Amino acid sequence: MECVKMSLPELLVLCVLTGAADGYYNYRWTQCIYSSPDLSDMVYIEGFYFNKYPFLKFNSTVGKFVGFTEFGVRNAEMWNKDASILQQARAQVDVFCRPNAKLTEAAVYNKTVQPKVKLSSVMPGDNTHPALVMCSVYDFYPEPITVSWLQDGVVVTSDVTSTEELPNGDWLYQTHSELEYTPKAGQQISCVVEHASFSKPMIYDWDPPVPEFEFNMQLLFTIETAGLVLGITIAAAGFLYYKITSAGLKRSSY
Repeated sequence: MECVKMSLPELLVLCVLTGAADGYYNYRWTQCIYSSPDLSDMVYIEGFYFNKYPFLKFNSTVGKFVGFTEFGVRNAEMWNKDASILQQARAQVDVFCRPNAKLTEAAVYNKTVQPKVKLSSVMPGDNTHPALVMCSVYDFYPEPITVSWLQDGVVVTSDVTSTEELPNGDWLYQTHSELEYTPKAGQQISCVVEHASFSKPMIYDWDPPVPEFEFNMQLLFTIETAGLVLGITIAAAGFLYYKITSAGLKRSSY
């Protein structure tokens, strides 16, 4: 059986596994390890194992095969004397590792997905009781992200509770942050999200729902105002009708 695996952050793995009917297994495990963006520190490692125990390994930083058992030492000596085998192993950094690392960087590591942000009320409050608002950030990639809060333009450093970045299971992540605050008239609460998919920090303003009592008072005031306007309109129309009717009666009496 052959398999190809990619392990984050910077590890490319190619494994070739062979098995025997009697339960013994020989397998070869190939790794490309690096941390520099320009791939200049790329290391190629090729290991040979028998039932999970290594008996022979090649490391590009060493430049030759090294044996760990009697069988492995004999093979290492034989392969190190074979110029074609040794040259082929040393060339894997440029032939196998770097080309595949570039593809992985372009397809995975450098990929970004902008998050979806939602602000919601967890617990309403008033002038004497604190309120709790949540900033939920969904479906973003890569994982690192910063979520913070602003209160009237000032960064909030207390009364904030946040989760870690939670994997969705589909390469995307989510996180949630809660802010406890005391509602005040004219107050502005904002959630700030910083992510690799954004060119600058994004600010999302919280528009809290109107409390029920305040909503009822506003509704009553609106109804009263509409009634007053309607009454004035009817009175003006009646007065105008009276004036027109009175003028008509005076002309007819002559």
